[in-house]
Amino acid sequence: MTPVVLIAEELAPSALDVLAHDYDVRHVDGTDRAALLAGVVEADALIVRSATQVDAEVLAAGSTLRVVARAGVGLDNVDVPAATARGVLVVNAPTSNIVSAAEQAIALLLTVARHTATASATLKAGRWQRSRYVGVEVQGKTVGVVGLGRIGVLFAQRMASFGTRLIAYDPYIQPARAAQLGVRLVGLEELLRESDFISVHLPRTPETVGLIGEKELALVKPGVRIVNAARGGLIDEAALAAALRDGRVAGAGIDVFVTEPTTESPLFDFDTVVVTPHLGASTAEAQDKAGLSVARSVKLALDGEFVPDAVNVQAGGVVDEDVRPLLALAEKLGKVFTAVAGGVAATVTVEVRGEIVSHDVGVLRLAATKGLFTAVVDERVTYVNAPQLAVDRGVEVELVVSDEPADHHNLVTVRGALPDGRAVSVAGTLTVHGVREIAKLTGVDGFDLDLNADGVLLFFRYSDRPGIVGTIGTLLGEAGVNIAAMQVARREAGGEALMTLTVDSSVDAELLSTVAAAVGSERGSAVDLRLNGS
Repeated sequence: MTPVVLIAEELAPSALDVLAHDYDVRHVDGTDRAALLAGVVEADALIVRSATQVDAEVLAAGSTLRVVARAGVGLDNVDVPAATARGVLVVNAPTSNIVSAAEQAIALLLTVARHTATASATLKAGRWQRSRYVGVEVQGKTVGVVGLGRIGVLFAQRMASFGTRLIAYDPYIQPARAAQLGVRLVGLEELLRESDFISVHLPRTPETVGLIGEKELALVKPGVRIVNAARGGLIDEAALAAALRDGRVAGAGIDVFVTEPTTESPLFDFDTVVVTPHLGASTAEAQDKAGLSVARSVKLALDGEFVPDAVNVQAGGVVDEDVRPLLALAEKLGKVFTAVAGGVAATVTVEVRGEIVSHDVGVLRLAATKGLFTAVVDERVTYVNAPQLAVDRGVEVELVVSDEPADHHNLVTVRGALPDGRAVSVAGTLTVHGVREIAKLTGVDGFDLDLNADGVLLFFRYSDRPGIVGTIGTLLGEAGVNIAAMQVARREAGGEALMTLTVDSSVDAELLSTVAAAVGSERGSAVDLRLNGS
């Protein structure tokens, strides 16, 4: 069936074009709760902006949901922990609106400095009051930046061109980095005392809500002008109104509010305050970038690919392009490991050897973990819930890297110990054929192999002797199972042997047991490595 993408708010046409050809794109009003709950029932992906609340109830109703995408930066309206618990990927567009948000903060600052909005309103109302609206220059002033994240940095870089002195408060940035930006790091109290203008650029978290309140506003330099185009609630609105009333604060530019949407605030009473209805990301360019970004992420997620912008995946950062091709290999090795082991291991080590370890390969542990549990649990296993599945089952998955030469350019090995003490290992690599990279299975429990890690694989261990190949071929043929490839590995003639077969269709447990018994194998193993296999 064609995956269903449910769009709950307006999305850029360019984003719709990315999705329209491959998916069943449906639309719903995300603010209509009943319609949202009904629409999400059949959805594989849900795309929202800021008005739609994606909480535990919505996630439970969307039992087939694989990804929730927020076409914007923040995730205040998405219950990320609830999504993670259900194995649902959550993505956003973290850099889509950063230029627009920085420019909005600058626009508010300049408007407040020169009374532009109020002067415009009075002139349109028929009053020429030139002498009433005497502003201040920005040049030569001290601008305090609260938060040097992506947007704060862009704001600071642009304000530097106005000939300002820049100071910043951000406990999570190194002084050397701030110095590179031409910004002097200070404490929050020092910033409040020294700044002629203050602009806030922080995320909304329990630690940042109310960061600038009555106590902080009592410290500000008289005549300061304050801008908040980040998140509502970072500045206490009632405290700011009081500071404006007694003249400590000369003006403010506010784009965000503690409750949105809103048409009431104590800040609306002041001519020296410019307010806008959360327009930081409201540019054609930002909307286009956000829509395109999440549409591409949704497409990756529905295609079973790794999504670099997922916020609830323990990937350890951006995955290097050289590492990305190994993700599918590591996941396949995890599947093969579980099949050969016949159960869940107590401990697992993902070993990566070769030149690739010059990059961060931590994500390969995650990919292997996903593969380990795919055939073990009833729920869908994703990059999101795989680590928790391991924790719940007491499985420790470790990563070991080595740049020592291996038999292959790069080699990934998944090895572990079963609760009964039995050791299992599977290894694989990528080989280049023309322009394609092909995943190869190179070893199982010390037996050397050279087999494409694709299709349905069967494994049988037995004592090496004549007639085994014929027996297995006959039994599979009688069951209508076609053999596409086969390899037999042994350490010595007459010793233990491993037969690995690639077949064209799934093999049920009963047939697997019949074949195993016929050749004297303790057990047969099967794993489906096809794209939609289990």
